[in-house]
Amino acid sequence: MNYFITAIGTDSGKTMISSALSLAIGADYWKPIQAGFPTDTNTVKNLTDNQVTCHEEQYILKTPASPHQAAKMDGIELSLRKFTRPKTNHNLVIEGAGGCMVPINNHEFMIDLVPKFGAEIILVSNLYLGSINHTILTLELIKQRGYTLKAIIFNGPSNSATEDIIMKNTSAPCLIKIPQMDQVNQKSIYTLSQNIKKNWNELGW
Repeated sequence: MNYFITAIGTDSGKTMISSALSLAIGADYWKPIQAGFPTDTNTVKNLTDNQVTCHEEQYILKTPASPHQAAKMDGIELSLRKFTRPKTNHNLVIEGAGGCMVPINNHEFMIDLVPKFGAEIILVSNLYLGSINHTILTLELIKQRGYTLKAIIFNGPSNSATEDIIMKNTSAPCLIKIPQMDQVNQKSIYTLSQNIKKNWNELGW
């Protein structure tokens, strides 16, 4: 199974969560588009102590910007039809860049990778003022597209009012609520992976 990790915006903790999730379910990791350095692939390798198989990015762009802009600056044409899933017999965690509507080019967006790879979406909702609007808008987009939402992950200091209203507007379960992490390192990622694994199993997956 392919799991597409997306979020309601940038700097949401997708790479941290992708590292822990890959460890938890024994999945490989792949970031199709990397814009800027250091790469998220290297971060996953470091955080998992190389216990996760990481596949090479299809595109590494020099500028930390929207893929459509970074690609243009590098003289590269990004197109959905050019993407090829890495060969693996394992589950695959695919990390998107930014949120669902980050443009790949003038007509295609990050969320278009979901049907390309037959993936199920795991949505990261990092908690901040305005995250209700951003999360529910993203949920509505996923619903309109008819894509499968596997789970929601809340990331950040808990806010029950925010979490409750979001969960009332989706049929997908919450996989885990991640509190503010003081340190993100191999130890904390391993602990997070064990908690995810426990919840994953309890959900019958």
